[in-house]
Amino acid sequence: MKKLFLAGTALAVTFGAGLAFIGSAAAQPAACAFRGALDEAYCDANRDMVADAPTDPARLRDPSTIVFTYTPVEDPALYANQFRPFLEHLGRCTGKRAVYFQVTSNAAQVEAMRSGRLHVAGFSTGPTAFAVNLAGAVPFAVKGNAEGYESYRVVMLVRADSPYQSLTDLRGKRVAHTSATSNSGNLAPRAFFPGLGLTPEQDYQVVYSGGHDRSVMGVNAGDYDAAPVASDVWTRMIARGQVKRENFRVIWESDPFPTSGFALAHDLQPELAQKIRDCFLEYRFPESMARDLGGNDRFWPATYAEQWAPVRAVADAVNAPYNRAAFDAESRRELEAEARRRAQQQQPAAPTHVAPTGAAPAR
Repeated sequence: MKKLFLAGTALAVTFGAGLAFIGSAAAQPAACAFRGALDEAYCDANRDMVADAPTDPARLRDPSTIVFTYTPVEDPALYANQFRPFLEHLGRCTGKRAVYFQVTSNAAQVEAMRSGRLHVAGFSTGPTAFAVNLAGAVPFAVKGNAEGYESYRVVMLVRADSPYQSLTDLRGKRVAHTSATSNSGNLAPRAFFPGLGLTPEQDYQVVYSGGHDRSVMGVNAGDYDAAPVASDVWTRMIARGQVKRENFRVIWESDPFPTSGFALAHDLQPELAQKIRDCFLEYRFPESMARDLGGNDRFWPATYAEQWAPVRAVADAVNAPYNRAAFDAESRRELEAEARRRAQQQQPAAPTHVAPTGAAPAR
């Protein structure tokens, strides 16, 4: 069996790739009886809310190399290293080569599966629905431990030394949302906060940070007054020493949501798809991987219809359908946000003012 894991494969997908869907997602026959919310490329004859496998055997894929990636909610390079032991296992278990495909945005990740460049992926909670509807992704597992699968809460973070004690204290302030498709970083706050006396855009300025880790770091640095983020990302950053818990306060938290989900491309050969599922569910994380992934040590079975029901309910509450138009708009926002970040990084540092001897330093 081939056991090769291509470490740190830098097959980076550019921002804006989601603006034009191409590749393997040729349309299903016009006779498709039901597709629900799925794109016209897919059918859902059994009404389980995910794409059926192609009925034409010629359209089923049995790749020699399994391409995997994980959601870019934090620095993508972190996950290439963290998932190395699992990909070595996946290669041994399936008898195929397994490589990590590094993506830099949610939109690029969805498009990579849609176009056939990606076979297995861990999608963030909100983008999972775009992957299901537009890319034919079939969620089948979530991370967890011996007690059950992992969930997270939306937490509103402020600096510990800030004056803010409640959501309504943030009126008129600068608050970081992560990206438009994010459940915890955008949709859930828009669904929940108005009923608590704080309406995004109306009561505070929304600034898209581009990621949960960027929101956390921005609050820590004082760039943002507050940020709603996924609690699991924040606690992992604390565990890795990127930030200190004592520098923050949580002024609000939600009920639990499912965390990131692992999905297969819908058009894999059924035997390979089942083998990949089995390889996931039998695996136990080594100590270092469990530590990096919030204490989780295994994968639990999951379905889109059941585990993502509360996520779809949030999207319905804020009239944010997981369709092509919404996805294209998010792709443009991600592209624009990245361009702004790069422009800021290229700006020369302001010269340091040295006060004359005996003069007070400038403030």
